[in-house]
Amino acid sequence: MEGATSFFETPSPARYKGVWSWLITTDHKRIGLMYMFSILFWFLLAVLLGGLLRLELMFPGETVIGSEIYNSMFTLHGVIMIFLFIIPGIPAIFGNFFLPMQIGTDDVFFPKLNLLSWYLYMSGGAIAIISLFSDGFADTGWTFYVPFSISTNTNVSTAVFAAFVLGMASMLTGLNFITTVHKMKRKDMGWMQIPLFTWTLYATSWVQLLATPVVSITLLLVIIERYVGVGLFDPSRGGDPILYQHLFWMYSHPAVYIMILPGMGVISEIIPVFSRKSIFGYKAIVASSMAIAIAGSLVWAHHMYTSGMSDTAIFVFSLLTFVVAIPSAIKVFSWVSTLYKGSIQMAPPLFLALCFIYLFSVGGLTGLVLGAAGTDIHVHDTHFVVAHFHFTMFGGTGFAFFAALHYWWPKMFGRMYDFKRAYIGAILVTGGFVLHYVPMFILGLQGMPRRYFDYLPQYATGNFFAGFGAFFMIIGIFLMMTNLMLSFRKQRDAVSDPWGGTTLEWQTPSPPPLHNFITEPEVLAYPYDFTGVVERYASQKK
Repeated sequence: MEGATSFFETPSPARYKGVWSWLITTDHKRIGLMYMFSILFWFLLAVLLGGLLRLELMFPGETVIGSEIYNSMFTLHGVIMIFLFIIPGIPAIFGNFFLPMQIGTDDVFFPKLNLLSWYLYMSGGAIAIISLFSDGFADTGWTFYVPFSISTNTNVSTAVFAAFVLGMASMLTGLNFITTVHKMKRKDMGWMQIPLFTWTLYATSWVQLLATPVVSITLLLVIIERYVGVGLFDPSRGGDPILYQHLFWMYSHPAVYIMILPGMGVISEIIPVFSRKSIFGYKAIVASSMAIAIAGSLVWAHHMYTSGMSDTAIFVFSLLTFVVAIPSAIKVFSWVSTLYKGSIQMAPPLFLALCFIYLFSVGGLTGLVLGAAGTDIHVHDTHFVVAHFHFTMFGGTGFAFFAALHYWWPKMFGRMYDFKRAYIGAILVTGGFVLHYVPMFILGLQGMPRRYFDYLPQYATGNFFAGFGAFFMIIGIFLMMTNLMLSFRKQRDAVSDPWGGTTLEWQTPSPPPLHNFITEPEVLAYPYDFTGVVERYASQKK
């Protein structure tokens, strides 16, 4: 296995071996892998919790779990998916592993801080689990809305503190990436030669660094109010619960772009490689990534149209919501234009990327329905919002995560997976996803509220079909994960550039050696210049 010995056996000082060599490593690739396996564990746990929730909702009345357990399980599912999977998933795994390679350097700027961020991430997950066994997990939903989060007897404080610790891990990762790009980028690599995945991580890192402190302080204030009773958010003590919503969404809407921007970067890497064609509108994608990071921080109050804000505020935030859709539309236009007249080479990463474009586009278009105050008033807090949110976050970031796994897996581990099983898993996940969430749009338009343990009989048909879709999706997810793990048993070695990519990570062996590059990488004048790539790819395959 080319490059395997140096990567898997000597990433830490020689005196450390076995598990200990992983626990104290400062190698960005090993830290990325530790993030991968811990994040996949949390993700699969949240998938199982989501399956139980959907099983409960397949039929009216209580079926498998009671209302109190449902509320706590619902909250735990949201906390894990948001704070332990979607926000850290792509940056912590693929950003850690590939950002230094894509800019031609050996490691991140703060390797020890990088390891600390992983320990903070694991500590946050552990605190969330501990809260399960002390007075019950929070039953507030992942948003921890006040005043209920202040008055409930469940263990909200520990769950909120877990989210606070996870936010600290996110901030350290963002700080590290910004510094790495500025200080360690190769001198012969200009800013317009940086791969688009690195650009989106750079834009995301600024949002992480600037927006996360807002929610961190807010969550600490919730803990203080629960224990001290200072009356910041509780109206019975003179507080204002609307203030909490403003502070929470000042972070949590920019966090939507922390979740989706790296996924867009993944798609921007995959589309040109499998089209054998330079990305259409490279500079426009770079500019739109930065524009999303900026404009996405200005639209938080479109979550609050029903809270009693003035008509002027509603108009301003509605307008800004439509403005922020433009940079995303630019990206979709660029991807489709790149595919146009390209020499398409179909493979599982491209298939998943195409699924991403469709599902994310549905999520974006339905977001405009919610961004317009007139329609939002009617579907606010209904299952329409649940469907939109999952089309954007899971249909977007989740499918981009799957695409990244299948795209970079051969490079990370030097192993090829079975394409047939990958296609079957992707089809099951995509078909199950559509069958699961499309009925929720209809249920929302009919008026079914979200977050409810039970529902009226007229909503039974939609929930029944949604349940079937959920189980198809779960089966597909586990098939995809199993297929990737089976690649270690099959031992089909991957060459250094199995897809015919042009960015710098494909100039190193698979898996990469300790210091990433055996010889000096060649920085192309344009990161997606496919001149001569087809011939080189064909000779490598022989």
